[in-house]
Amino acid sequence: MDDLTFGRRYKTIEKIGSGGMADVYKAVDETLGRTVAVKVLHPRYASDPAFVARFRQEAQAAANLSHPNIVNIYDWGREGDTYYIVMEFVRGTDLKTLVTEHGPLDPRKAAEYAAQVCAALSVAHGYDIIHRDIKPHNIVLTPDGIVKVMDFGIARAGNTTMTQTGSVLGTAQYISPEQAQGRTLGPASDLYSLGVVLYELTTGVLPFDGDTPVAVALKQVNEEPRPPRRRRESIPPDLEAVILRAMRKDPAERYTSAEEMRDDLRRVLAGAPVATPALIDETSVLPAVGRTRDSARHPARSPRRGPQVLAWVLALAALLAIGLFAAWALGLFGPSTVAVPDLTGLTQQEASSTLTGVGLSLGTVKTTPDPEAAKGTIISQDPGVGARVPKKSSIDIVVSSGVESVDVPDLVGLPQEDALRALRETGLQLDTIAPEYSTSFAEGTVMRQTPEAAEKVAKGTAVTLVVSRGTQLVSVPDVTDLTTAEARASLAAAGFTASTSSAFSDTVTRGRVISQNPQGGVSVAAGARVTVTVSQGPDTVTVPDVRGMAEADARTTLQRANLRVLVNYQVSPDDGLVLTQNPIPNASARRGDTVTIWVGQAPPAQ
Repeated sequence: MDDLTFGRRYKTIEKIGSGGMADVYKAVDETLGRTVAVKVLHPRYASDPAFVARFRQEAQAAANLSHPNIVNIYDWGREGDTYYIVMEFVRGTDLKTLVTEHGPLDPRKAAEYAAQVCAALSVAHGYDIIHRDIKPHNIVLTPDGIVKVMDFGIARAGNTTMTQTGSVLGTAQYISPEQAQGRTLGPASDLYSLGVVLYELTTGVLPFDGDTPVAVALKQVNEEPRPPRRRRESIPPDLEAVILRAMRKDPAERYTSAEEMRDDLRRVLAGAPVATPALIDETSVLPAVGRTRDSARHPARSPRRGPQVLAWVLALAALLAIGLFAAWALGLFGPSTVAVPDLTGLTQQEASSTLTGVGLSLGTVKTTPDPEAAKGTIISQDPGVGARVPKKSSIDIVVSSGVESVDVPDLVGLPQEDALRALRETGLQLDTIAPEYSTSFAEGTVMRQTPEAAEKVAKGTAVTLVVSRGTQLVSVPDVTDLTTAEARASLAAAGFTASTSSAFSDTVTRGRVISQNPQGGVSVAAGARVTVTVSQGPDTVTVPDVRGMAEADARTTLQRANLRVLVNYQVSPDDGLVLTQNPIPNASARRGDTVTIWVGQAPPAQ
């Protein structure tokens, strides 16, 4: 297989992977000179109409998806009895290999990768496409930190009925409960699988495993996962909350969309509380201590009166000591203390007035950016609210400087990957990438951006990029033998502009197109100019009357009329004059035709 070529242009180099339905080869697109990946359906499936239909549908569905976190589909076709798909060749490591070789990932990195997967799923779900096989094997991390979701091999449009009732597609360790039961799937099913992936990335183990796929599937349906923090305490509680919400058994209790889950993951990365409450460990309640058999069998005897009186005296003494300590704490004896008031949300001036009112003062004032707090308001204090401190103590505060602003970098003209790297380095995020054809920008470079370069925005702002798809190539229609008006209309309908020239033609009727440049059927840039040459009909001239002219004058007259001259001489007293001609005067002749003239020549002397 290594030396085969598909579609007369994709030459395989080496086999780089194999799945349940197909093998994947690294190949070279000999037409465009780029490296691609070619997925080839296994021969045992090529004769199965259901599998072939699903394989073809993968290409048709995925070809509509365009996003930096989704592997691009370039082409697909059939070679003999073998079906293939041509897709973007991604250099990187899949997340399964990453976890297997290096153990659980840093929770923040795992959240960052999952947020990128959410961005990809949001686009796919917008086209009513459910991936159905989200797992770390299908998520590739490129060297520059970009996540690529691949293998829509069992993805299908949500409104189709490709699979038979009850059939289950996917990988048992990652499928949702409804997928394991063969029920109708929606976006929430992919989010459940992504929750399992996040669980594995952060803990290094799967939430459910078993000896057989059926056993695992049953656990997906019936068992609750062990909370991730009980396996690895360093996982942030908010990230655990995201994972457990995504993995809820009832799809209605999960995130309503990939975008909602992505928002919570962004909050985790920003250190902000997520919309889903973090899991609170259950408090153990100790049961009441019951009587032992011995105590039940031998009731306690009434104590003697002397010890009972002593107990009462000791109790009163203890109460008196507690009361004296409370009085001291309240400032009734010695130096007084006060409870620190809550300063959060106040301005520095308001906090100073509040502290003065209870006998305290303002201490160190620090500022820090905080997107959640208004500029100039207090976000934290030390000592904290309710702490008792001696009067005249100072309270340190941290004041919000508002949202940290950054200058939007100039991304226009940069390759897409460089632009994304610049956004990350500046602290900005990618909103969407809108592909657009262009004759001015090379394929894959940024054409426009919103917000624009040098604009000051809040750190974390999402930026929209318009990226060039390169020149749009359109096939030129064949307009030869059409009238000028028909040719112009046909070219305009195809998006071209027409310019005309004219030429004589002996074969093409006057007013119809003789030829065009570029020729019909050639693919050129949309909007290009097409030159059409219109027939003027045959190139004819009117034969002038040269009878009675001197030979020299007749030659000049005929040559000026673009005619050739053939001279014959005839004995005549009109020496040197044209006696007759052929064609006759005022006849129609083609340019360059020959006119024969007979010139008189005096008879020889006797």
